[in-house]
Amino acid sequence: MDETQFRKKALEALQQIPEGFRENLENLEIIVEDFAEPDTLLSLNLGSRWELLGLYSGQPLSARSFFDNFNPPCRIHLFRLPILRSIDDETRLVEVIRDVMLHEIGHHFGFNDQDLYSFSESLF
Repeated sequence: MDETQFRKKALEALQQIPEGFRENLENLEIIVEDFAEPDTLLSLNLGSRWELLGLYSGQPLSARSFFDNFNPPCRIHLFRLPILRSIDDETRLVEVIRDVMLHEIGHHFGFNDQDLYSFSESLF
């Protein structure tokens, strides 16, 4: 699947995010890339570029102050090729992208990986 088609699927996935979350996503960019940068993988102690499906970069809402004058845009990076490789059925693509986005949006709200894994385990 090419990048244009993947971006369309990402927009579909974004529309599935509950409105209560979406209304708090101001100043947040969603970026589609084939893979994470090698330096990023190294900093996360990941040995393969196929291991990372998404990444949040920026200052979480929970760390912001009323006195902050300017916050550069936060970003959710979706890594297209690892996401595509993670699915065995293309009909699940929007669902997987949505789940990756929800995880990264959780970081945007200030949750760490452990919090997010615990929360997702309690749901399922």
